[in-house]
Order: sequence, then C-alpha cells, then structure tokens
Amino acid sequence: QVQLVESGGGLAQAGGSLRLSCAASGRTFSSYAMGWFRQAPGKEREFVAASNCSGGSTKYADSVKGRFTISRDNAKNLVYLQMNTLKPEDTAVYYCALSFRGSYVGAISREYDYWGQGTQVIVSS
Repeated sequence: QVQLVESGGGLAQAGGSLRLSCAASGRTFSSYAMGWFRQAPGKEREFVAASNCSGGSTKYADSVKGRFTISRDNAKNLVYLQMNTLKPEDTAVYYCALSFRGSYVGAISREYDYWGQGTQVIVSS
C-alpha cells in the first residue's frame, strides 16, 4: 500500500510562487514515476507535470511549461512542483500521483496507480 500526502498549497498573488511537496510512503519510491494533476472548480482533472523514476525525464502541460518545474528527491521519498509566475487560472486542487511504471512520463491519469488527497492552490489577481 502506498500513501501520498501533498502539502504546500495556499493563497498566492498573481506573479508569485508556491512549491508543492508530495511525500510518499514505501521503500521503493525511486522505482516509481510521479505526476501532478489539478482540478479547478467545475472542470475536469487535467495533467500538469510528470517525472520518470530517476527524474531524468519530465513532461509538462503546455499551460505550465516554462513556469512550473517538477523535481524529486528519491532519498527522501519526495516529489516537488515549483510553481512560478502564477496566474489566476492556476487556481485548483493539485494532486500528486504515482505510477508503478517507472519509465512512464505521461499525462494519462489511468496510468497512475495511487493518488494523494490534494492540496488547494488559490491565485488571486
């Protein structure tokens, strides 16, 4: 059983920054791919960013490319999402997700096996 716990959400002004963290339980975190998704009110969940098991390969949604960075610390079982130049449209609940396919770097939610509870991000204009 894997547990994922997100933290770091909150309120930010447009143009500001936040860093989200996701802590994973388990001893083989370095074998798993990780992703971040978000869901805004009244909208479907959408892909934000993904990293393969080593962090050497990443993928971003076009809407966040150049502003968000996914990274991971396998020694600490942590994955991060650094969010810069925030926009009001980034307001959403952000979820981290884990895939047993360590090489997976993708946007398909059904490819992820475990999900966190989410952390709220609100960006004011």
